[in-house]
Amino acid sequence: MEFLRSLGHPEEIYNLLRFKMGCRTALSQQERDSTSDSLRTCYKYLNETCRSFAPIILALDGELRDAVCIYFLVLRAVDTVEDDMTISLETKIPMLHNFHTYLYQADWRFTESKDKHRQVLENFPTISREFRKLPAVYQEVIADICQKMAVGMAKFLEKPMESLLDWDQYCHYVSVLAAIGLSRLFSATELDDVPIVEDNTRLLNSVGLFLQKTNIIRDYLEDQLEGREFWPREVWSKYSENLSDLAKPENIVPAVQCLNELVTNVLQHIPDVLLYLSQLRNQSEFNFFAVSELMYFATLATCYNNPQVFKRAVKIRKGQMVTLMMDATNMQAVRAIMYQYVNEVFCWRGLEWNCTQGTICRQA
Repeated sequence: MEFLRSLGHPEEIYNLLRFKMGCRTALSQQERDSTSDSLRTCYKYLNETCRSFAPIILALDGELRDAVCIYFLVLRAVDTVEDDMTISLETKIPMLHNFHTYLYQADWRFTESKDKHRQVLENFPTISREFRKLPAVYQEVIADICQKMAVGMAKFLEKPMESLLDWDQYCHYVSVLAAIGLSRLFSATELDDVPIVEDNTRLLNSVGLFLQKTNIIRDYLEDQLEGREFWPREVWSKYSENLSDLAKPENIVPAVQCLNELVTNVLQHIPDVLLYLSQLRNQSEFNFFAVSELMYFATLATCYNNPQVFKRAVKIRKGQMVTLMMDATNMQAVRAIMYQYVNEVFCWRGLEWNCTQGTICRQA
């Protein structure tokens, strides 16, 4: 998609240089000097295994930053167990059901993974050690979400992704719960201006569904190569007898049509996402969620009508991510950025996006 790749490059390059020179992309020297070796290792793993979220997490402050770092590594470890297709179900399912207990076992580790993120399992004692150093209020949130997410993942290991309802339920387990936990971590800081928004299930559900569905759409090829299938049969069966057939060059037209139908499904969640963001009052929490949602909206826009999804990994540019981090500081900016992507991608193809309904239709 040369049109997309050419958009905003000079500004993105400038912002990327500014970010590297003046913004926090890692711990300061003073913080490094006062940080334990095990915590430094955790931040190293964060940069290696959670590259999209690492810069946003590093922009947080102090105790909360450490808690969120450990939170993401624990969830990455659970996700690595689920993703590793070399682990038998006889081993994997009990491991997922028991994973939250490993947080309190100083020596537990798993050394048989072949996954690209296996270091978080092989050196899990380092992560669990830092987990047990966190205040109890953070530990409770992390352990609770870890248990619920892992049990949900185990459920779908033996249940094929048949319907859109299945898709929503799976995404709830692996992403909505993560969003709820993250909101609870922010609320646990007890800052006066942080509203307790995690109780608004519908809005947080849309936040998590938006993120995970975008992930699943983007990762089609990687999942196929690893033997995983997360696209719902209810949609892809309209276009192919087998999900894997969509990657064949002769099927590129129906493949892109299937892709676009899934992208359109994801857009329905955007009104709730915007409403959720508008309720956040703490600036750090707003920045975290706003940048995350916009990064994934940019990814979704890059995937839309893009046959490259079936040929290679599709990602947004680093300059795009940095520009979003710098600009997405208030609701007015978030809406402006979102409309920019809508105009550049969807409307450019003769489509019109209804922000209120979260739908795409042909322009009249």
